[in-house]
Amino acid sequence: MASIGKARRQRLSRAQRRFRRQRQTRKARAVRRRLAQMQAQLPRRARSLCDTLGRAFTRATALRLVVLLGAALLTVGQHTVANLLRTLGPLVPGDPSSYRRVFSHRRWSSWRLARLLTGWVVEHLLADGPISVAGDDTVDEHRGKEVYGKGRHRDPVRSTHRYTAFRWGHKWVVLAVLVPLPFTRRRWALPVLVALYRSEEEDRRRGRRHKTPPELLRQLLRVLLRWFPRRRFICAADGNFATHDLARLAARHPRRLTYLSHFYADAALYEPPPPATPGCKRAGRPRQKGAKLPSPADVVARARRRQRLNVAWYGGGRRDVAVVTGTGHWYRSGAGLVPVRWVWVRDRTGTHRDEYFFTTDMRWTAAQVVETYTGRWNLETTFQEMRSYLGLETTRGWTEQTVLRVAPCLFGLYTVVALLYAALPPGQRQGSVAWPGKGGVTFSDARAAVRRWLWSEGVFPQSEGGMAIDKLPPPLREIIFAALAPAV
Repeated sequence: MASIGKARRQRLSRAQRRFRRQRQTRKARAVRRRLAQMQAQLPRRARSLCDTLGRAFTRATALRLVVLLGAALLTVGQHTVANLLRTLGPLVPGDPSSYRRVFSHRRWSSWRLARLLTGWVVEHLLADGPISVAGDDTVDEHRGKEVYGKGRHRDPVRSTHRYTAFRWGHKWVVLAVLVPLPFTRRRWALPVLVALYRSEEEDRRRGRRHKTPPELLRQLLRVLLRWFPRRRFICAADGNFATHDLARLAARHPRRLTYLSHFYADAALYEPPPPATPGCKRAGRPRQKGAKLPSPADVVARARRRQRLNVAWYGGGRRDVAVVTGTGHWYRSGAGLVPVRWVWVRDRTGTHRDEYFFTTDMRWTAAQVVETYTGRWNLETTFQEMRSYLGLETTRGWTEQTVLRVAPCLFGLYTVVALLYAALPPGQRQGSVAWPGKGGVTFSDARAAVRRWLWSEGVFPQSEGGMAIDKLPPPLREIIFAALAPAV
């Protein structure tokens, strides 16, 4: 009798488990249908971009990422997953943990997602001509005892020449595409590739080869060259990336990559090695460099004439400068020679310190070098706007997968906002704030217009109050949208 009762309990337990699985399957299908309906009701331009980026995920993950993307655009305040879901409230189907697992457990490649986003930017905004990119790093403060990849990094925003400020968090090396847009006077820096810098101690503990920020930027540039084999790139990077290795990478691909950065006043410059004499059997290895050239500082000190130019400057303005330029082959022991053109720049207004720049394209003029490098400053503007409007330092993930995915997705979100705003008809680019001297659309204007667009054509039509909004008097409806649209 005991054995009969045990067998019956086992049959009941199997039936209960089968019934539970069937119920969970029906619930999952209902959630997926609801998510598909939400994506189908998005504005056409937003749906096209989401469909392209969704190819990096499985269908279930892509549908949930669309919800998180829309919630991130509409959320004001901390950009934790819980706060994103709170923004849409009852419109979010399924269990909240399924959205958290998008970053922590689901299988998808950040590289494939970056490839799709970069391809969209190049195809729709930079169809021809050389592509200008900017490279730099930024520190994302993220405290916590168990946070993956956390380190103590110098904060360039708070540091001065006499004081160095440090922050605990992540250092991200970012490569952004500089895109000219018709509604603004300066080019926007749209992040497309992001890499996490790990400290030397952590790499040693995990048995990995340590990569410095310049080495990470070199890796990102090589990825771009491989993804777009028929395009030419011009990269400008901060002084922290003024390395011989990056210049040598551009010298190896002279038709595909030009590199610019700060230069050194005492740089070792040489002439190329003399050609070998035919028939001469000289013992030993051939010469690696020719005669030594004067350093840039010596050339500037001896210069009797300094060329005066009016060039594009930081922030989109123009400035009167005095320049001295020269050429040479930059040498580093064991790495060989790299031909460079260097430029010394003095701001004639006296508000900016003297600086040295270099480029690997010997044909460039001094004006081209200065204007290309100062255009790199748009990436610094991107970093500041991300902290102000996209919650870059408000995430709370701490596991390896979450850390390596959330911040790069926020960088990509900046690019998505710019793409959606550029796709809007001019009549729907509403919500901008004007003030005396404003020369174009800012990122806060773009995000406000995209938020208004999503509220009016994405969120309200899917809620029970969608028809009620349409019945409101137009002035009152405009007041509601004007209150919901601002970025902060």
